[in-house]
Amino acid sequence: MTITTQPVSATAIDVAAWLETFADALARNDVDAAANCFHEDSYWRDLVAFTWNIKTLEGRDQIYHMLEACNAATTPTDWQLTGEPITTDGITDAWLTFTSNVGCGKGRLRLRDGKAWQLFTALQELTGHEEKQGFTRDMGVDHGAHKDRTTWLQRRQREQTELGYTTQPYVLIIGGGQGGIGLAARLRRLNVPSIVVERNQNAGDSWRNRYDSLTLHDPVWFDHMPYVPFPSHWPIYTPKDQMGDWLEMYVKIMELNYWSSTECTHAEYDSSAKTWRVDLIRDGQPLTLHPTHLVLATGMSGFPNIPDIPGAETFTGDIMHSSKFRTGAPYTGKHAVVLGSNNSAHDICHDLWEHDTATVTMVQRSHTTVTRSGGGNRATGIGNYSESAVAAGITTDVADLIATSEINALAPIARKQATDDARAANADFYARLEASGFLLDFGEDETGIGMKYARRGSGYYIDVGASELVINGDIKLCTRVTIERITPHTVVLTDGTELPADLIVYATGYGNMVQWAEQLISTKVADRVGKIWGLGSNTQYDPGPWEGELRNMWKPTNQPNLWFHGGNLAESRNYSRYLALQLKARLEHIPTPVYGISPVHQLR
Repeated sequence: MTITTQPVSATAIDVAAWLETFADALARNDVDAAANCFHEDSYWRDLVAFTWNIKTLEGRDQIYHMLEACNAATTPTDWQLTGEPITTDGITDAWLTFTSNVGCGKGRLRLRDGKAWQLFTALQELTGHEEKQGFTRDMGVDHGAHKDRTTWLQRRQREQTELGYTTQPYVLIIGGGQGGIGLAARLRRLNVPSIVVERNQNAGDSWRNRYDSLTLHDPVWFDHMPYVPFPSHWPIYTPKDQMGDWLEMYVKIMELNYWSSTECTHAEYDSSAKTWRVDLIRDGQPLTLHPTHLVLATGMSGFPNIPDIPGAETFTGDIMHSSKFRTGAPYTGKHAVVLGSNNSAHDICHDLWEHDTATVTMVQRSHTTVTRSGGGNRATGIGNYSESAVAAGITTDVADLIATSEINALAPIARKQATDDARAANADFYARLEASGFLLDFGEDETGIGMKYARRGSGYYIDVGASELVINGDIKLCTRVTIERITPHTVVLTDGTELPADLIVYATGYGNMVQWAEQLISTKVADRVGKIWGLGSNTQYDPGPWEGELRNMWKPTNQPNLWFHGGNLAESRNYSRYLALQLKARLEHIPTPVYGISPVHQLR
């Protein structure tokens, strides 16, 4: 088999030679020869292209078994080198394209001593079902004289009247935050009939309803929605109400079927019909839908963890979970106690201080990882998500591919180095923070915020100013304790300290996403799916065994036709592509033999 390349260097020739050997082995379905193109210690991360799953194979044996199961059905061909490979420290890094029996894909190859150390493959489009864009965009008008002409508005109104009533959606998305909205946009572009249901009154309310001072902690380059990036004047850190307005606008211009003021009360899977029965209340009226696929895009911040503390019922002030806190304005001159020490706790303490609360006390039960925000630098963001990257020609799609091509098993090495560098650069800041009594850590293996996020989705604070308030004592600290009991006017800690309180905020986080499946469907289905999120790193809140990918996110689960979608804005944008392709393939009856669904090891 001939590989179409134009080698311009010895490095490119080496990559072309590897591709020739690998492609020929795959074409012959010689799995032994194909697996032998990899080092014994090697990795292959596949997104839907070979496995119809999000799966990392670790080691030559796992790669062999995957190819044995998937190669004949995938029939990959036309492997091509794109761009000029780069060699650094003995590792040659090259980008690829390829085709399969169902579509086209992109890949990344890392060669070491003539064999693959890492391979990344990702399906990008389904042949015959490509998104219309550029030269293939719709005309928008049929020129000529037509008595039966219908306008765009009439067609849109007909769709909104019929879908969910006289016709059923193929996909029902529960949750209308940025995750559900972005996925719906992908499905719309692929002509997959879908509805998003959201219990709030308006798109964007999931942001508007949070505390007044909230802004996104990630910079603008990281947070674009699919297809419609923020304009170039957009602030680096988006205020939450501005984000709410953006999402409301996005729903309209992307022509999404978005049902606000709609609550899902129950869902049940019909295994014989292979469809769901989903009971809703829309604008106060009961309604039942029968979608083929159900996507829970309810987010990681779903079920508040509210501690049961003796005496809470006697408290004469206000007690609330952080999800209900709006502003410190009513508490000027009063005393506030915040239980918790992660992002929300810091932001709320910060807000209370700015509103001249008499005392603000943070009760820190365990160690917290703190990283410093970029602080408004207009060139730097997060790696390839920055103004500098944009200027260098790295688009959001390219940045997403680069990020997605990384191997989770190797991430701690890079994260450890980045954390060490940040600690050295901010040594004085961290020394002062620890001197204040704050319980600071950098993760169990000192890999910082990135690994904590992937492993447990919590345990950190991105500093936008509250840490200095902790350091100088404006935010008071009580550490290695928790609240033992509450009296009508005070909080009593486990070390006997008694604090005056007019406000108590539980910044105690949220439960696992699988609780949505338990509440909306059944405990049986929730147990069939198991824990959502985490890699199986055998660290705190992320028990083993090692899985190598986030549990149950954006991929098939052990419950047929049930999917989970979410994450931060970048993850939601990026992985919505691959979830949408999986759903589109099923709509078009394209065979999707799934390889390597993980068994359930953790229920909650």
